[in-house]
Amino acid sequence: MAENKTPLIKEISKGIIKENPTLVMLLGMCPTLAVTTQASNGIGMGLATTFVLLGSNIVISALRKIIPDKVRIPAFIVIIASFVTLVGFLLEGFVPPLYESLGIYLTLITVNCIIFGRAEMFASKNNVIASACDAIGMGLGFTLALFIMGSVREIIGSGQWLAGLGQLVGIDDWQPISIPFIRDNPMLLFIMPAGGFFTLGMIIAMVNKLANRKPPQEIECGGCDNCPMSGKCDKKEEKAS
Repeated sequence: MAENKTPLIKEISKGIIKENPTLVMLLGMCPTLAVTTQASNGIGMGLATTFVLLGSNIVISALRKIIPDKVRIPAFIVIIASFVTLVGFLLEGFVPPLYESLGIYLTLITVNCIIFGRAEMFASKNNVIASACDAIGMGLGFTLALFIMGSVREIIGSGQWLAGLGQLVGIDDWQPISIPFIRDNPMLLFIMPAGGFFTLGMIIAMVNKLANRKPPQEIECGGCDNCPMSGKCDKKEEKAS
């Protein structure tokens, strides 16, 4: 099987911008909406997912020629679940507040479509270095999307920013950044599920606008004479009748 020849820097950057798993490919919606009530939660979930993605991509790529094709799906799940268990133990032991905040969504990293998708579509077909770069790019892109979501929802919904960062980095006396005016009149809707959907929709719309993405347009019919699909075209039958 042919190895991927794309420059490694492009493998990293594509996941951050061009193929951002959340804002462009619309993957990982469950944790994106569930844990982004605070920016620090988004950072924690993003980094945990990046760790699992990096580890699983490296192992799956290294074993891609050994794992039989018939059992590749169960094998991928076992590898991913092992890394999820490891990151769960690490967070519970070293960052208990973040572990409790992420809750069941930490365990659900096992079935995150971003991780399984990269394992199936990339790591199982490319070498270890390219797979590691792909994992880093996709993980950072996912973390960036969660951070932006969490920042918008936390600032507007509670009038403060990075409230849980101290617990994440081990600074006991950390004080969140207070946002003037909003702190006294926060819009609590933004830290509720409906606010998550609204924020995600607005961010995706802005990304599409900045990327100058246009909706697909219907191709005009140029005639039936040289069309390869003329035998199955309904318009030809309408014209004949």
